[in-house]
Amino acid sequence: MRILYVEDRDNLSNGQSPGERSECELEVAAGAREAIARIEECRYDPFDLAVAAVSVPDDECVEVIRYVREHHLSLPVMVNANDISKLREAETSLRSAMAELEQLKNQLQQENVYLQQEIKLEHFPGNIIGESAALRDVLRKVEQVSTTDATVLILGETGTGKELIARAIHGASRRKDRPLVKVDCAALLPALIESELFGHEKGAFTGAQARKIGRFELANGATLLLDEIGELPLDLQAKLLRVLQEGEFERLGSSNTIKLNVRVIAATNRDLKQDVQEGRFRADLWYRLNIFPITMPPLRNRRQDLRLLVKHFAAKFSQKAGKRFAAIAPAAVKAIEEYHWPGNVRELASVIERAVIVSPGPVLTLADNLTGAPELHMTLEERRTLEEIERESILSRLEETGWKIDGAGGAAESLGINPSTLRSRMIKLGIRAPQRRYARNRLQSTS
Repeated sequence: MRILYVEDRDNLSNGQSPGERSECELEVAAGAREAIARIEECRYDPFDLAVAAVSVPDDECVEVIRYVREHHLSLPVMVNANDISKLREAETSLRSAMAELEQLKNQLQQENVYLQQEIKLEHFPGNIIGESAALRDVLRKVEQVSTTDATVLILGETGTGKELIARAIHGASRRKDRPLVKVDCAALLPALIESELFGHEKGAFTGAQARKIGRFELANGATLLLDEIGELPLDLQAKLLRVLQEGEFERLGSSNTIKLNVRVIAATNRDLKQDVQEGRFRADLWYRLNIFPITMPPLRNRRQDLRLLVKHFAAKFSQKAGKRFAAIAPAAVKAIEEYHWPGNVRELASVIERAVIVSPGPVLTLADNLTGAPELHMTLEERRTLEEIERESILSRLEETGWKIDGAGGAAESLGINPSTLRSRMIKLGIRAPQRRYARNRLQSTS
C-alpha cells in the first residue's frame, strides 16, 4: 500500500509544521475513491484541516495523483509520491518482473511435479551390487566420464540396470544438484513425443490449452536420460540431432529459439549399428550419440554377482514384508546359479520377491520353477531373429499387394490384423514404402 500526504500549505499559517499531524487527521483509506473523498473532506472542512493521510494500492495511485493535479491547481498542493510518468515506468517494470517471476514459478512447478513423480518410482538399489570383472569395468568407465559433459550411450539387454548406471553418472557429475530428467521414448505415442521432448505453446495443436515446458527445457543445466532411444521415430531423430549439435530448439507452435545447456545420456536395448544399416536409425545421430558407449553385461555373464544380488534382494523384500529368513534353501541357490536369466537383474528381483511372499520361513524357497520356461531363454540375437522374421513377413505381404495397406485385398486383410496395427508395426520395424510407388498408390486411391 502506498501512503500519500496531501498538504495545503495555505493552512500551515497556524504554526503547524508539514511533519506534524492534527488530532483530527483521518485514518488510512482503502482505495482511490475513498482517498479522493477524504482529500475533498480535508479541503472543505470548516476547521481547515492541514493534512490528509491516505493509503492507496499501487495500481490506484496514479488515479489519486491525477485527481489532485486536476482539481487542486489553484492550491499549493504537495503530493509525496512520484510523478505519473515515473509511476507508469515503475508499473511497466513491475509487470515485466511479474511476468518473468510467473515464468520461473511455472518452471519450478513443473520441476516439482516431475520430482514428485520420480519419488514415487521404485528404482534399483541405491548402490550398485556386484564385484565381477565385467561390472568393475563398467564402473571404471562411469568414473572416467562422470566429470565431463560428454554424451553417453548405455547399451545392454532389458533389465541389466542401464538407468541405474545413468543415475550413477549424473550423481557423480557437476550437475548432481539438479534432477536427472528421464524420458521413455518407447512409452510415448509418436504424436506426443515431440511435445514431450520440446514442449508446445498454447494453441499449437488441438487440445493444447496452455503452454507446456518440454523435458529438454526442464533439464536445462541438468542431465536428460533418453531411455529406449532406438524407438524414436525417424522424423524426430533429425530434430534431436540439431539439439545435440547446436544446443537449441523451438517449442511446437513457436518461432522463438531456446538455447540450452543439457547433458544427454541415451540408453537402448537395441543394436543401433544394425538399425543404421537397415535404415531404422540415422547414421549421423548414431555417430553423435556414440561418443562414449558403455555396455552393461547381462546377468548370465556376471555369475560371480548372483549371490550378492540374491542376498540384497532377500533382505530388501523381507523387510518390506515383515519377515525374517535365516538362510536360502540349497536347491534355490542351485537353481538360481544354473538359470539363464533372460530378464537379467529385473527378473531376479521379481523371482526373489515372489519367494519372500510364499516362503513361511525361516528358510527362503523359490516359488518359480526356473527350469520350466525354456522359451524365455532366448538370447538377444534370437529375439532379433524373430523381429527380422516379422519384418520380412510384412514386407512380403506389402510387395504382394502393391503396398496397399487397408481395404479389400490390402496387406492388413492378408495378415489378418487391423490396418492401424499394421501401420504401427511398420513404424516400429522401420518399414517405409518406396516413394514413387507410394505416390502412385495415393493417386489411384483418390481418383
